[in-house]
Formats: sequence, structure tokens, C-alpha cells
Amino acid sequence: MKARPDARAALGGLLHDGMTIAVGGFGLCGVPYALIDAVRDAGVRDLTVVSNNLGVDGLGLGVLLENDQVSRVLASYVGENKLFATRFLNGELDVELVPQGTLAERLRAGGAGIPAFYTPTGVGTPVADGKPTVELDGRTYLLERAIRADLALVHAHTADAAGNLRYRLTARNFNPVVATAAPVTVVEAEHLLDPERDGHLDPDDVHTPGVFVTRVVRTDRERPIEKRTVRERAVPVAFAVPEGA
Repeated sequence: MKARPDARAALGGLLHDGMTIAVGGFGLCGVPYALIDAVRDAGVRDLTVVSNNLGVDGLGLGVLLENDQVSRVLASYVGENKLFATRFLNGELDVELVPQGTLAERLRAGGAGIPAFYTPTGVGTPVADGKPTVELDGRTYLLERAIRADLALVHAHTADAAGNLRYRLTARNFNPVVATAAPVTVVEAEHLLDPERDGHLDPDDVHTPGVFVTRVVRTDRERPIEKRTVRERAVPVAFAVPEGA
């Protein structure tokens, strides 16, 4: 059985100092919060984290940074986390900034067994420093290496007992490519189907096949909103009806 009773049990025996962890999510959307907190509580150090961004101060991957557990980051975005930005700008954290599409493709390539690929993204910028280039059809491309992590942490909307996953709307984001980019993938799902009562996900409804999933845990943690934006309530306008109308 792939199901575990809680996030701590789901990560039992999988964590060690110096490992590389790929984590799904975009901002605060589709982030495996419970699993990240379990990594924090385990106290492992010198981690390399691969993710689109490092959460915000006090939430998501930000808690690992605050606990001094992260030594290197591969990400496409520094904003929203003040501590991350400060340590990056002060040279206190080893950060490799990767264009967002390139980061997604490097993770996908890692899951597909493709060791490297050529892309025009980053040519002529610091992103290309030290990377081989090639001319193809009159255009310059640079070589990007695939990313393979030791462990992948993923958030899904629904999982079944076999580990098949379905994501919901924009919470899908980086989770599918992260799920395939490591030999061990642990998933937290908002809904875990009971095999006797609910059966399994319909094959046409599966976004990530269970073959990629090692363990899964159901979590009902409240999902935070990064920036709450609401419209002001409209003030009713009183219209005077002309006499005799």
C-alpha cells in the first residue's frame, strides 16, 4: 500500500543531509505544505531545493530557509520571500536562476530520461555563461542539462490507492514534471479514494500515473491565499423616478 497515515510517516527513512529535493507549486498554489513541514521537523541540512520559487516568509519552502536547512536553490523566481531575496543579494545562498520554461523542461527531461536539450532561451544573457552553444538553422541555442532529484514532493487534488493522481486547475503547475523527476516521489493529496468504496481514478482522468508515485498521504490543511484581492462592494445608486413616468 502506498498510503501513509501522516506526512511524517510518508517521509520516513527517505530524508538525509545533502540531498536534492524537487518540490511542486507556484507561489502558494499547489504546494505540498504538510510534506515541507515534515522535512523541516526532520531537521535535515545542506539541502538543494529545486522549485519555481521558495514560497513566502513563514510559508511553504520559506520555512526550510528560515530553519537554515537549504544551501542551494534552483528556481526561476526570487520575489515574495524577503529572506530569500536578502540572502541571494548578499551572496549568502547558492542560487541558480533558471528561466521558468527552461526549469519546467529540465525537470520534464529528467523524468523522460533525456540528459540534455538545446534551447534559445537565455542566449546572450548570464544564463548562458559556461554552457555549450550550437548554431542550428541560423539561430544560436545553448545546452541545458536535465534535472534529477533524490526526492520529489508533490501536491495533488485527488489520489487513489495505486498512487494515480489528478490535479485541479492551476494547482497543477509544476507538480506533474516534479513527480517524474526523482526515483522517489511522495504526494500529499486533498482527497484519497477508498479502494473498496470509491475504486480508482478513471484512466482518462489520470494526470500522473501511479508508477511514478512511491507514497501518498491525505492532508486537509487549509490552503493559504498569497494575495487576496476583492472588489469593493458596490454602493447602490438611488434613482429618482420622474413624476408621471
